[in-house]
Amino acid sequence: MVDFKEALKVWVKVAIYSFGGPAGQIAVMHKLLVEEKKWISENRFLHALNYCMLLPGPEAQQLATYIGWLLHKTKGGLVAGTLFILPGFLSILILSILYAVFIDVTFVQGLFFGIKPAVLAIVIGAVIKIGKRALKNEVMVMMAVGAFIAIFFFQIDFPYIVLAAGLIGFIGGRIREEKFYVIKGHKLSDQDEMAVIDSHIKPEKPAARRTLQVIVICGLLWFLPVLLILLFLGEDNIFFSEAVFFSKTAVVTFGGAYAVLAYITQKAVETYGWLKPGEMLDGLGMAETTPGPLIQVVQFVGFMGAFRFPGNVEPLTAAILASVLVTWVTFLPCFLFIFAGAPYIEYLRGNKNLNTILSGITAAVVGVILNLGVWFTLRTLFQQIDERQVTGMTLQIPQWETLNVAALIITLVAFFCYFKLHWDMLKTIGVCVLLGLGYYLFLR
Repeated sequence: MVDFKEALKVWVKVAIYSFGGPAGQIAVMHKLLVEEKKWISENRFLHALNYCMLLPGPEAQQLATYIGWLLHKTKGGLVAGTLFILPGFLSILILSILYAVFIDVTFVQGLFFGIKPAVLAIVIGAVIKIGKRALKNEVMVMMAVGAFIAIFFFQIDFPYIVLAAGLIGFIGGRIREEKFYVIKGHKLSDQDEMAVIDSHIKPEKPAARRTLQVIVICGLLWFLPVLLILLFLGEDNIFFSEAVFFSKTAVVTFGGAYAVLAYITQKAVETYGWLKPGEMLDGLGMAETTPGPLIQVVQFVGFMGAFRFPGNVEPLTAAILASVLVTWVTFLPCFLFIFAGAPYIEYLRGNKNLNTILSGITAAVVGVILNLGVWFTLRTLFQQIDERQVTGMTLQIPQWETLNVAALIITLVAFFCYFKLHWDMLKTIGVCVLLGLGYYLFLR
């Protein structure tokens, strides 16, 4: 059994290292929890990841909550999930305050300039390691390639890719079981037997009463602040508008943060006037260069909206309160989905049909992570990416004259340190941050 204090230290490390969006964050957890600590087996990690990929909201934060729940039940899930959010919340809150009062954040931008190239190495490492274990045969490889082509070139929404992969896995498992029965649920490999979780967790049938309790408690915690605002302040105030709007977005964010950012931007700028045109990009830059889920950018939107429309409250106070409120209604549903659904997902790990479905989804997830890595690489190394439509496909063509040579050099250093010298993530990120800071402040 894993000591709770030791797990707490690891979750703090996961939170601090959680840069680079979901691909980088999943890579961090995979390295720390599967490879180094051996607390969770590869099969169980992928099983949990597949479930989280099906949910609305930030899959990496939900994966941390899931694994925390596996280790120490509700207490572990709350600690892992909350710590995952906390560094990003504090970072964006500070940057939002600086942004709102017009203090130059050039130093902060320079400090994080080197992080993106470092994260590229971690993401590619995750694709390679997860791919080796999940893509057991040519069918799984073809499904990963197909998922990458679907999302990268045809921009098919992620939920449709997951549904298609699951359907192919189910049908394929009936026809050619040996090709699709990759994630074998309770059946462990020799490597998996070393995982701590598998040695002390036994499948138990979930209690419907407990599930109902979780739904009621989380539902009350989710909606009680909204109801209190309505009762005491009415509906014509910034807090109620933001609470309702971001409660809605919390349950429709399928496919990750990028899938919903266009919708949030349109509403925040054109409908509500919370942001000025172009400010969403500034907020996105903050979210991309700070630890935590990328969807944490909603905190910046809520902050600026309350700062501009504070009502009878002092603007900065209103903005800080809005930051807390928006974060609360955005992430509380994540805990609901995990605490209510994870027991059933664990109980069904031995179901062969479920596991052929999840094997198909796993292969697709590898392609999706690769898509994130490529998307991230292009936007890290090039200042301008042109999108062209060719026979139904969207081609992302980098403008070579906009190549960021400094970012390329730091990326090469990151790959050398991470893959050749086998440095850990902290050393790799540290060196890249110093290089980026030096370039941004003295050579740019």
